[in-house]
Amino acid sequence: MKFRTRAIHVGSDRDAATGAVVPPIHVASTYVQPGAGEWGEFDYGRSGNPTRSRLQETIADLEGGNHALAFASGMAATHCVSMLLNSGEHIVAGADIYGGTYRLLHKIIDRSQIRVTLSSTQDLEQLEQSFTPQTRLLWLESPGNPLLSITDLAACIELAHRHNILVAVDNTFATPVLTRPLELGADIVMHSATKYLGGHSDVIGGALVTRDKALHDRLYFVQNATGAVLGPFDSFLLSRGLKTLELRVREHSRTAQGLAERLAADPRVARVLYPGLPTHPGHELAKRQMDGGFGGMLSFELKGDYQSAKRTAESTHLFQLAVSLGAVESLIEQPASMSHASYDPAARQAHGITDTLIRLSVGLEDVDDLWNDLDQAIGKSVEC
Repeated sequence: MKFRTRAIHVGSDRDAATGAVVPPIHVASTYVQPGAGEWGEFDYGRSGNPTRSRLQETIADLEGGNHALAFASGMAATHCVSMLLNSGEHIVAGADIYGGTYRLLHKIIDRSQIRVTLSSTQDLEQLEQSFTPQTRLLWLESPGNPLLSITDLAACIELAHRHNILVAVDNTFATPVLTRPLELGADIVMHSATKYLGGHSDVIGGALVTRDKALHDRLYFVQNATGAVLGPFDSFLLSRGLKTLELRVREHSRTAQGLAERLAADPRVARVLYPGLPTHPGHELAKRQMDGGFGGMLSFELKGDYQSAKRTAESTHLFQLAVSLGAVESLIEQPASMSHASYDPAARQAHGITDTLIRLSVGLEDVDDLWNDLDQAIGKSVEC
């Protein structure tokens, strides 16, 4: 079956007891067992839940995997992967990554004496030089956050595997509609399911997907031991969101492309970062690696200063000033003061997150309405 059909039907079998086309939500915290020491499919809500299991089946299928785990947040999922490592080992991550991931790597995980190195993932030679004999994990994002850099996932994965390094890919921006990293050789895919998978700004969740049963079992052990599981109601909301995932992502991409082209032609804008533009350094790679679209996220830099970007972000009406992304509503933010404020100022500058950078999560509103909103906001802050 095609992606759109699977998103609707996999994991959503009608209820055998009643014939309901939407499976019931199971809220039980514990389950009666067949006998002492004999275990049924479910025993305790932290260890497993029928509603969560259905969601996991759907996510695994859409990502081209065999096993999935649903978490209470994307950061819980990311933390679970990091707990595969031991003290003294080493993580290499791309330089263009989510601010929450940066904070976890540099201000939590490093307390366990796990070293972290950020590297450009567009330069394979530099990336390989970042590896050490203690490197156990390569963490990738493509497109990157917030600079929308494009990483050659297959090349980076092949390089890491030559060094016996596990590869995890944060696929939140691209979603499995546009990119499926497991098909390119990745070991683990992570999602902040809060974003496009849910798609309606009403649920917090995360997911990990893999094709390897032994790796899944290791991740499940950590999840069950630490307890950051997704609840049944949130699992239901994510299952519902997945049914329209492809339709939404395709439309997000079309509208973002239109806005990127208009911003690129605007004399008040210094630079537009969107892989759908031919001027983007990763454009040709994105055309090969992304399936028929370039996503709903774009960033741009104004011809102005920190206050110009701040005023622009605060002056929109349809674009709402908020962190997060991937929902039907369009959002705007200034990474330096919002999503990536956890970076030390020097680190932000070193990684190209300028004070004039603005990040958009393009929603499902009409493209002309969104453009008019941006145009008036920029006009209040930047002179031609």
